[in-house]
Order: sequence, then C-alpha cells, then structure tokens
Amino acid sequence: MWRIWTLFDPRRTLVALATFLFALALVIHFILLSTDRFNWLEGPSMAKTNTSQNAPMPSAVTSGS
Repeated sequence: MWRIWTLFDPRRTLVALATFLFALALVIHFILLSTDRFNWLEGPSMAKTNTSQNAPMPSAVTSGS
C-alpha cells in the first residue's frame, strides 16, 4: 500500500478527494431539494385544488322597479 503513495503526491491526492466528495455531496443535496418528498426547505407542495367542483355563484338579484 505504501508504494501507491510513491506514485501520487499525498497532499494533492487528499485535496482532490476532498474536493470530489464535497462536490458529490452538493449534487446529492440539490437532487434531494428538487424532489417533493425530500425538500426540507419548502416542505411538500400542497395539491392544487380543482375550483370547478365549487357550486356556481348565484345570479345577482336586480330590483324590478
């Protein structure tokens, strides 16, 4: 195992690994934020209600004078 560190610079390798893992964590969190179930900032979106199920408004009463 020690021979692999003779091929790669340990500092550069660990910085690259940390950068990759941080970018991967950001991507995973943004994917979760884009879903409805796991969006912890806005919460689940409410189902849009269908207003066509409401009764129609009664017609206005005009005075017949």
